[in-house]
Amino acid sequence: MAETVLIVEDDPSILKGLQMNLGLEGFRTICAHDGEEGLAMLRSHRPDVVLLDLMLPKLGGLDVIKRLRVDDPDTPVIVLSAKDQEGDKVLALSLGADDYVTKPFSVVEVIARLRVALRRRRRTKAGGGESGTRFGVVELDVAGRRIIVEGAAVDSTAREFDLLLFLHTHPGTVFSREQLMQQVWGPNHFGTVRTVDNFIARLRAKIEDDPDRPKHIETVRGVGYRFNP
Repeated sequence: MAETVLIVEDDPSILKGLQMNLGLEGFRTICAHDGEEGLAMLRSHRPDVVLLDLMLPKLGGLDVIKRLRVDDPDTPVIVLSAKDQEGDKVLALSLGADDYVTKPFSVVEVIARLRVALRRRRRTKAGGGESGTRFGVVELDVAGRRIIVEGAAVDSTAREFDLLLFLHTHPGTVFSREQLMQQVWGPNHFGTVRTVDNFIARLRAKIEDDPDRPKHIETVRGVGYRFNP
């Protein structure tokens, strides 16, 4: 079945272009022309991913994100906006957007980022649905997006959870830092590949008996990291 993309955009030419190109790529599209209509369609149609403009009539895109995340933490939201300041991007991402693309944009790039968001969503669903996923003394509560060690939830960020879940769903596979950055952070990230090292170190401190001699998240010298359940 074709995956459904909700486009919330008040510019008719942009809306038509996205509809046409996404249709050619095999996606089903539904459209809203203002924020209120977009939020209503989000709740009634439950799309697989959302392309959301920020400067919308009736209800702005940031308010759409905030209201959506109250009862739906998982549907990927990709912002499409003419606002290109770093502060605008950081605010949208902090409120719950998954990616941010500035206008004018390449439709090819938007579709690539959309596919990344959908792959991440499918991996999360495959990771255990409402149940958890265990290895050693660690449990990944996929529905609650929590890392639980020896029965107690540990403090973790959304990105730490996504990174550990991605590694767990690909046991034995060696990933470079660049590959992990692409798969977990997506194409529109603000860090460098050293960011991956920092997140790995933080995860090891939380899940490994001895972070200096890790058993689960192994370093493959000269390449990257491998997960061993």
